[in-house]
Amino acid sequence: MEPRKIAEAILNSVGDKGNVYSNSTCMTRLRLMVSDTSKIDLASLRNIEGVLGVVERDEGVQIVLGPGKVTEVGREFAELTGIALGSVDEVNAEDLARKNKKDNKAAHNGPVQRFLEHIANIFVPLLPGIIAAGLINGISNVINVTTGNAYNFEWWYQAIRTMGWGLFGFLPLYVGYNAAKEFKGTPILGAIAGSMSLGVSTMPLLLKTDTQNVVLPFTGKPFNPGAGGLLAALMMGIVVAYLERWIDKKMPQMLRTFLTPLCTLIIGAFISILLIQPAGAALTQGIYTVLNFVYEQLGVVGGYILAAGFLPIVSVGLHQALTPIHVLLNDPNGPSAGINYLLPILMMAGGGQVGAGLALYLKTNNKKLKQLTRDSLPVGVLGIGEPMMYAVTLPLGKPFITACLGSGLGGVLAVLFHLGTVSQGVSGLFGALIMVPGTQVQFLIAMVGAYVGGFIMTWLFGVDEERINEVYGK
Repeated sequence: MEPRKIAEAILNSVGDKGNVYSNSTCMTRLRLMVSDTSKIDLASLRNIEGVLGVVERDEGVQIVLGPGKVTEVGREFAELTGIALGSVDEVNAEDLARKNKKDNKAAHNGPVQRFLEHIANIFVPLLPGIIAAGLINGISNVINVTTGNAYNFEWWYQAIRTMGWGLFGFLPLYVGYNAAKEFKGTPILGAIAGSMSLGVSTMPLLLKTDTQNVVLPFTGKPFNPGAGGLLAALMMGIVVAYLERWIDKKMPQMLRTFLTPLCTLIIGAFISILLIQPAGAALTQGIYTVLNFVYEQLGVVGGYILAAGFLPIVSVGLHQALTPIHVLLNDPNGPSAGINYLLPILMMAGGGQVGAGLALYLKTNNKKLKQLTRDSLPVGVLGIGEPMMYAVTLPLGKPFITACLGSGLGGVLAVLFHLGTVSQGVSGLFGALIMVPGTQVQFLIAMVGAYVGGFIMTWLFGVDEERINEVYGK
């Protein structure tokens, strides 16, 4: 019997499509959930040509059709019912990861978590630009080094480079815009406030002659737009949002359209210069001091701790809050002269996960887990670790820990090789594109080290077949 006719016969035997509210397939069975089990004609189902068996369940019935045929019949059945065909045994790694991620974040939903989520929400919309511009900058640097700047005066080359520069050169503007928007202010006012952190020579505050320039009160020093940098732009976007709402409440309704934004910007300008810029500068220096201590003073120990400790931060969604720190470290005028020594270390955390996933795939006998690791490994190698984390390692527990511990080996190698990036936005093997020119091979060695570390630790200590069967079924 043709798949279509089998599907029609099954539907007639379970009380028509009005009685079916779920249809899914596994390796051999069409699994149906129905509203009224009394409408199921079991004898009729068993007599349908092509049906190998029928299994009753509390909320429905399972019709055994065999491998291959179940897919064809299931597709036709879903078309008849108008209900999307689900899959029970063939679990989608990304869907499972998405659900587990949501549950995991809900369990860590404290005040600090919520604030950092706000910060992440400011930067997440910028990630496509950061990724693209980061790749442009990284590839451009490689080309410049390998060709001896041969293309410096080629219009097409510099046009592409300008796109990379345009993102990072004006990033304070975009951050101020998103920050004001996230904290319920007018986005364009946040962008204007963020412009105070742009190093544009035509800025009125930077006006100077041979004998005179603009100096600030209290310090008597010239204005420095880089003081505080991106952190100042972030804080100003937030301040402007709160300031605007406060002024709007005090302002007569008929004057709000004109005077609220005007007063917000004027007052915001003074707050920025006198408070936010100095605070941002102090915070920037403090962050750099801590990171420099970990990197310079703790050395390979610091590299191990940072790499091994990064996955737990990612698991609760706090890693995006580090974006302003990475931008700070990649600022050519910043304390590290544009070289980010932190990012290569943190990249190794994903490598530990890849190694853990490979160990699970090779050692487990659970078919569902094998499928999930198979689906998650390729994207994990390319730097997208969420499917592996939320669908595989985190639900199992032990592999998540062994992945973290194993990734530390990559962190140690990253410190020993003195790896740094010239931009940010990409991870995994693509990370080689943004490394300081001439260190790509060393980066790949370090990443392989993270793979090996995660693999060995998981192979020896992270595979618990009883726990695997408990989570994914036998």
